[in-house]
Amino acid sequence: MRIRHLPLLLCLLLTALAAQSAEARERLLWLVRDLPPFTIFEGPAKGQGVIDQLLPMLIAQMPEYDHQIVRVNRARGLQMLQEASFTCDPTLLWTPERARYVHFSQPSLGVLSSGLVVRKHDQALLEPYLDGQQVDLQRLLAQTQLKLGIVAERSYSVQVDDVLKQLPDSAFSRHYGNDATASLLQMQQLGRLQLVLGYWPEVRYLIQQQNGSLDDYRFYPIRGVNRYQFLHVGCSDTALGREAIAHIDQLLPMLRRDTLPGLYARWLDPELQEDYLGQARHFFEQGEAPAR
Repeated sequence: MRIRHLPLLLCLLLTALAAQSAEARERLLWLVRDLPPFTIFEGPAKGQGVIDQLLPMLIAQMPEYDHQIVRVNRARGLQMLQEASFTCDPTLLWTPERARYVHFSQPSLGVLSSGLVVRKHDQALLEPYLDGQQVDLQRLLAQTQLKLGIVAERSYSVQVDDVLKQLPDSAFSRHYGNDATASLLQMQQLGRLQLVLGYWPEVRYLIQQQNGSLDDYRFYPIRGVNRYQFLHVGCSDTALGREAIAHIDQLLPMLRRDTLPGLYARWLDPELQEDYLGQARHFFEQGEAPAR
């Protein structure tokens, strides 16, 4: 009698152990915000962003965690990374300030750096401050009354952030909302500000979503800023966060070589795509550590 019941008891025991194991898994919160072309929450391209497609790949290869995707704005995301929760952000730029509380992965993707977006009819305002096709942003904002629209608490790279820190607060119009860059572009269309700091692939997407014409805009790189900057995955600097980054660092080399550049290139101006893919092949060559 006891022997007949043994398989059933073993089955129940294994089920209980599996349930206990599942319950014991830590929950990893992935922080995302509406940030085309990396994450796209609405519209015909919903879910087709670079990180929209990267996250399922990472999650599938990290079965040791329960995963939850949480939508936040930039300010809230940075706040959560400083809390005790087990959180990771797949679209972070490295900065010295963030490195105090974020544990960063190796670079995951090289992207075109931010620059100045102006309406075509305002581009004459920039001409005295141009060096070729690059704008001297510090001199422009120090010597004019123009306001620059920026997303609050967003980093635009260490190089650009250093320029912004040297300018008075009165030079900026900061936006804190979930759709901050889109709102800044709308303010620009209404003439409430002339300059917006942004990334052209993101701005290009948003202008088209707002039924605007790309011919009405001009994009200027910032003088002294590298052409490319590098995204990282960043997790809360805790034992769990560091453990997750150790696993992510094992997955990134193949993804950043074979998958991510192509996902990003499709969002660039057609004439830039081939040049970017050629450059991207050399971003992470052995012995050539990319700039943060």
